Amino acid sequence: MADEIKDDVKNAEESAYNGNFIHDFIDEDIAQGGMFEGMTVHTRFPPEPNGYMHIGHAKALCINFGTAEKYGGLCNLRMDDTNPTKEDVEYVDAIKEDIHWLGYDWGDRFYYASDYFPQMYEYACELIEKGLAYVCEMTREEVKENRGDLTTPAKSPYRDRPKEESLDLFRRMKAGEFEDGSMTLRAKIDLASGNFNMRDPVIYRINRTPHHRTGSEWCIYPMYDFAHPIEDAIEGVTHSLCSLEYEDHRPLYDWVIDNTSVPCKPRQIEFARLGINNTVMSKRRLRALVEGGYVDGWDDPRMPTLCGLRRRGYTPYSIRDFINRVGVSKVNSTIEYSLLEHCLREDLNRKARRTMAVLEPIKLIITNYPEGQTEEFEVENNPNRPEDGTRTVTFSRECYIEANDFMEEPIKKYQRLYPGNEVRLKSTYIVKCTGCKKDDDGNVTEVYATYDPETRGGNTPDGRKIRGTIHWVDANNCKDAEVRLYDDFFTVPDPESGDRDFLELLNPDSLRILKGCKVEKDLGEDPNVSSFQFMRLGYFCLDSRDSKPDALVFNRSVSLKDGFKKA
Repeated sequence: MADEIKDDVKNAEESAYNGNFIHDFIDEDIAQGGMFEGMTVHTRFPPEPNGYMHIGHAKALCINFGTAEKYGGLCNLRMDDTNPTKEDVEYVDAIKEDIHWLGYDWGDRFYYASDYFPQMYEYACELIEKGLAYVCEMTREEVKENRGDLTTPAKSPYRDRPKEESLDLFRRMKAGEFEDGSMTLRAKIDLASGNFNMRDPVIYRINRTPHHRTGSEWCIYPMYDFAHPIEDAIEGVTHSLCSLEYEDHRPLYDWVIDNTSVPCKPRQIEFARLGINNTVMSKRRLRALVEGGYVDGWDDPRMPTLCGLRRRGYTPYSIRDFINRVGVSKVNSTIEYSLLEHCLREDLNRKARRTMAVLEPIKLIITNYPEGQTEEFEVENNPNRPEDGTRTVTFSRECYIEANDFMEEPIKKYQRLYPGNEVRLKSTYIVKCTGCKKDDDGNVTEVYATYDPETRGGNTPDGRKIRGTIHWVDANNCKDAEVRLYDDFFTVPDPESGDRDFLELLNPDSLRILKGCKVEKDLGEDPNVSSFQFMRLGYFCLDSRDSKPDALVFNRSVSLKDGFKKA
């Protein structure tokens, strides 16, 4: 069975290589030869280290690394650290961890954009010397005012500045002679272009914020649209795979490549970003959730970050399977969150250890069971994986059951415990409810039943029909645990649209904490098992941060009900 599951994983991953327009383009490049003739397919994944990666980044990650794998090529990991304002080594380490967790590796090809600051500066000087860049002293507001429109060209009084003067000013900008925002270096392209990205875009700005790697060595930094193609070319990237918002930036990407003496000419190809409902994936909004204390850090299980999904119990395979099913297209769309849950549910159904847990316990007393007696039952750990073997559960006179598995006055079609009704206690005996005990407020505190000793294992030798089966734990052989139940993070499917503050749309019931839950005695003792199916309740995992051997904490990864499949 283990080999079959490995084959399933391999087949699911290979399915991403079929029907992919990016691969069609690459196949054409290989067939036509030209500038790509004899070259190894080489991609890169360039995250900006100013936050933690989320599920949307996972799509770009899988596309870049997966494309390299398909063609037996290479994929670099490069930190796009050209903006020092919010970058931090904490995010660099987190990005590395997430990529490895998803099963990808960059080998010895780990780079920083800041590695190329000296070369970028020289390429900028080259553009100035060619008369293709100039120093502009317009403020940001003045640039915006003079940007023009579709019928009016942009303006800059510094466009015809002599290249010798621009080169001198640019060198003095680098030396720190001028204030932040007082000057920029702009590419000299076309002020009347219908593509506003080509209307003499800024390619360098002054910023004295210390950089997380270079400190105060630099006070001028390249803009992404200038740095990105140069980084790709220096690293020998053949195909620069970007999200769709960079499609309008491609002419600028090509212009930089064509007008500087970079060592190779990568091809940029764009694909649609991943959008998922009932969450937000803007780093600015995610940062606001963290810094505002609305969540328990970047790895809060309600967050769409990869570390948050990991803490909630998502598996690398479930995420890669989700990305593969979404596919690669040129059209932006929003995917139902239930598809992501469906992928996790399918994976955990094959892998998760079965166990019994009672989240809202009430005591069940088997009145005709001998006091002081304990029986043992062998039950399967996972019917889908016989190699996982069995475990021993104990049964005695007193058990815990779910409070909602008993009703003194049952509603229509209720098949669980109520006075006079019989149910199976999972894997043990058939019991018949005889009544209950209440406190002074009328709340049920104990339920009473008798068992049929002839029905060991839940069998019915007389053939009588038992409609209900409920789970339980032995009251004399269990331990307490905290369980965290998660629901939609937002009250609307698209919290990033419209004029309302997205923080006003947070679901106040997105987290419910249950204390005093009862779980099997040995649960959590095997360090190699962290994911469980609590029978009849859902899939759960040990919380990687808060759970301790003497104080177990479980997060519900996903419920048993598959809303996506039903839809």
